[in-house]
Amino acid sequence: MSTLIFILFTLFFTYANAATIIVRNNCPYTVWAAGVPAGGGKRLDRGQTWTINTPPGTKQARVWARTGCNFDASGKGKCQTGDCNGLLECKAFGAPPNTLAEFALNQFANKDFFDISLVDGFNVPMEFSPTSNGCTRGITCKADINGQCPKELKAPGGCNNPCTVFKTDQYCCNSGNCGPTNFSRFFKQRCPDAYSYPKDDQTSTFTCPAGTNYKVVFCP
Repeated sequence: MSTLIFILFTLFFTYANAATIIVRNNCPYTVWAAGVPAGGGKRLDRGQTWTINTPPGTKQARVWARTGCNFDASGKGKCQTGDCNGLLECKAFGAPPNTLAEFALNQFANKDFFDISLVDGFNVPMEFSPTSNGCTRGITCKADINGQCPKELKAPGGCNNPCTVFKTDQYCCNSGNCGPTNFSRFFKQRCPDAYSYPKDDQTSTFTCPAGTNYKVVFCP
């Protein structure tokens, strides 16, 4: 195989298995969207969108909304929820509570794996759905979790996960051996397709063929 053909072959498969993620803010307030490892961060007023181009093979990735933010001209500041070390363009995961769209691209059996997770708590309602490749099963979490949040988990601008509050193995699952709790059931009853605790895999992980594009909608 010539060098040129090899390069074209590589570029084709790289492009074919990459994902374009359109992030839209439908909330009646401004959010500061974040994406790690691809994206960074961007302010989104109501109705605005942000396109994240994600390379194939990307894993341990997430997109989330930050609220109550204030940044200076250099992109430094702070957010009430989802803050990532005080940066507009995130380089690390956000601080709880924050609703997460999580994904890994082109993994086992050439599939993408994606989910909505409440393991880091909840701050903004979310939809995470495929938009191409014949894949149609999306995920939504639209319940009023902030308004109904148990008093033990209430946080400014959101609803904490119990691990953040209590820091015990029962809730944090540090040993890898944990089950549902009354607090995780609170989240699961309101958002049945979302992760409610770290081992909530069976009902909360979804797949599409590699190369699928997606949308993340805040306040769907």
